[in-house]
Amino acid sequence: MSKKIWIGIVITALGLAAAGCSSSNESNANTNANSNAADTATNTTTTTGPDNSEITTTTDKNGVKTETRTFKNNPRVSKVVVTTRDGNRTAKVYSASGEEKETNDPNVLQATGDSIANGAGWVKDKSVTAADKTKEGAITVKDKTVETSKKVADKTVDTSKKVADKTVDTSKKVANKTLEGVKKTGNAIKKVINP
Repeated sequence: MSKKIWIGIVITALGLAAAGCSSSNESNANTNANSNAADTATNTTTTTGPDNSEITTTTDKNGVKTETRTFKNNPRVSKVVVTTRDGNRTAKVYSASGEEKETNDPNVLQATGDSIANGAGWVKDKSVTAADKTKEGAITVKDKTVETSKKVADKTVDTSKKVADKTVDTSKKVANKTLEGVKKTGNAIKKVINP
């Protein structure tokens, strides 16, 4: 046989040996991963919670129960984690910015996100409050503007009527005075012509 054929056979044999070792390592890695997963979590359930949230409950092989309530769109609270170990319960609240605080609220898995945030001492976004106040102020200004405009319109109508009445009265007086003046002038002319 030639050298080229022997080299080809040796390379093929090494390739098969390497492939066999690789799949054996992957098999061992998968077995270890499955074993570790079985050691850590034995039971996991997910339910819909109040205030647009979701509660995932996990119990590990040691009996430690972890309840994680995740808020889907609360601007102040992102999640609450309640851990029960050997009958002792601890609860932590996480803000939307990632801040963490412990809470003693026994209803933390049912309460609204805003009441949880208030209990943790996180203030509501002031820009939202300012926007609400601005909107209220704009409505008040609009209402007052309409009311004032109505008052001004009524006063204008009343004043216009008074001005019109005065103008008519004054015009009558002027007309009467003018007529008297014409009569006196006519009499004076008659006296001049007929002395």
